[in-house]
Amino acid sequence: MKCPIETPEQSDILLDYAAGKLDAHASTQLEEHLKVCAACHAFAGGQNAVWNAMDAWEAPPVSLDFDRRLYARIDSQVTLWDRILGSFRQIAIPRGLPIAAAAGIVVFAGILLQRPPEPSLPASSQSAQVEVAPDQADHTLQEMELMREFNKLVHPEGNDSTL
Repeated sequence: MKCPIETPEQSDILLDYAAGKLDAHASTQLEEHLKVCAACHAFAGGQNAVWNAMDAWEAPPVSLDFDRRLYARIDSQVTLWDRILGSFRQIAIPRGLPIAAAAGIVVFAGILLQRPPEPSLPASSQSAQVEVAPDQADHTLQEMELMREFNKLVHPEGNDSTL
């Protein structure tokens, strides 16, 4: 027999032995193992002590008015929600006030979230000066001519004014 403490799939066999749930064959095999394994013997002894203590324990008798006192205690307990709203329930609030408050919050949020218009830059009397190398200008003109030729091939109807 493999040691139940060292074998995870047999770990419950010691608890079943202490509870008296094992059949006779398994019980005799475990008792043989307990004679040679100190760890299992100590564990089984501890479990037997727990079961014996539980068997010896006697619950105090329940009083005759136990149910009545229990239900009265349950009825007297105040929920967290009642504690939170309890102080507000004493105040006389008009029926439409919560709806008006919610509508006001939505309008206020809409005003806050509205983006201001983009500031426009003042028009300057000076024009921007860009330096362009002659090679760049020549290359750009060649590409524009290439695009015009391509456009003629794609649209043979003869619309030259597209580029």
